[in-house]
Amino acid sequence: MKKTTRSSAPSYKPDSTAAKGRKRPSATPVRIREDSEPAPAAELSASSSGPQRLHKVLALAGLGSRREMETLIESGRITVNGEPAQLGMSVGPDDVVRLDRRPVRLPKIDQMPRILLYHKLEGEIVSRDDPEHRASVFEKLPHLRGAKWVAVGRLDFNTCGLLIFTTSGELANHFMHPRYEVEREYAVRVLGELTEGQLHQLTEGIELDDGVANFDVIQDRGGEGANHWYQVILREGKKREVRRLFEALGMQVSRLMRVRFGPVNLPARLKRGQMLELPPKEVAAVLEWAGLAVPKTQQRQLSAREKEQVGKSFKPKVRALEDPLARKPAARRPAGKTSATRASSARTAPAKPAAGGFDPATKQRRSDRNRNRGGGR
Repeated sequence: MKKTTRSSAPSYKPDSTAAKGRKRPSATPVRIREDSEPAPAAELSASSSGPQRLHKVLALAGLGSRREMETLIESGRITVNGEPAQLGMSVGPDDVVRLDRRPVRLPKIDQMPRILLYHKLEGEIVSRDDPEHRASVFEKLPHLRGAKWVAVGRLDFNTCGLLIFTTSGELANHFMHPRYEVEREYAVRVLGELTEGQLHQLTEGIELDDGVANFDVIQDRGGEGANHWYQVILREGKKREVRRLFEALGMQVSRLMRVRFGPVNLPARLKRGQMLELPPKEVAAVLEWAGLAVPKTQQRQLSAREKEQVGKSFKPKVRALEDPLARKPAARRPAGKTSATRASSARTAPAKPAAGGFDPATKQRRSDRNRNRGGGR
């Protein structure tokens, strides 16, 4: 049901901490909202430890997208048990997969996925490949072995707020695919204030270049001076959709921040530029919300340090992005010298005088001359 409300609430400040007298957020940043509808029972998928399609396993191993893996298989660079791989083939945990003769560490399909929350800054792109070489959020992600981080949706270069990463492509697809209609909530600051008629237009629908778009909910959050805050909710993720809707009414967006994606809220304690990994219990809650089966297999035991870090925000370190598909030259050992080569080197190599001006070769010639061995020049 579409909803348009106006209130006399104080100016909306998404970066501010909790108000006085209000409890600070607990260590559990993910809360399943009551209005977040779970997936239908028919869409529940069971985790399987049996054979899986090769291109899917390679994508989960962090080598690229599934489409890129299909192209890689067709190129002949992938082998399975010593034989060239074929499109559509399946592999199991006992198969040996190689890329350019290098073993590929296959991920465990029935392993609990990981979910990482990042408070994105303005001035960062959500892409691994940028011709302009701008700062990328992927440069800050923790290193993974046998898996890859998948961005759940994108945020524009000048948009900040909640950005979710996961190692489960299936979970990411549930968040992003239009048929699931997952809610996205934003805090929008504009120059000026919308009229009642404009608020009505934004909920009824406005014709854009790629079709009609609208907000499911828009709420007035007040403001100071020329700036005014609005809270908007929509169920699709077209490119720059929020900005374009306001621009269609002649309103300029001065700041845009995502504060919620589906059941996941941006934790108040997660400051700008910080990351936070969800503990397994909260990951299981997200999987249940998405209608995906929670792995029942025994998971890897966390070390004491890992247990201490899980659920805590941290400042990521920037690292250079590597191309997992780049061909690596094989290491070559220096060719062994033959006896003739060693003898030739010994004859042509100049004598190295020892420290203090002592020359062993000169000393030996003097000794031979003194003994009448013909060592003189």
